[in-house]
Amino acid sequence: MTTFDKREQAFEAQLAHDEELHFRAIARRNKWFALWAAEKLGKTGADAEAYASALVHKEVAEGAEQALAGVRADFEKAGAPVSEHQIQRKLDELLVAATADIKRS
Repeated sequence: MTTFDKREQAFEAQLAHDEELHFRAIARRNKWFALWAAEKLGKTGADAEAYASALVHKEVAEGAEQALAGVRADFEKAGAPVSEHQIQRKLDELLVAATADIKRS
């Protein structure tokens, strides 16, 4: 095996590792976001967990945009004053925190 082949394999392994890290961070961020949204909607305990679980399942089944549209609709229905900017900022903050959390573990 040549040095070039070894470098190629190392690069591919790093890419696979980075993609797995990103996937895990997105999944963790989505759960944390769902719990944050549940809190904003006044849900606590088992109700918050159930809401978060349903939201994560919706994201997997229907896609991220559909899940976010559902959260926006829930906020509007509940009269929760959460702007699009706040939602996006929270998603960004949670992704940074989730990535850091996964790298620590």
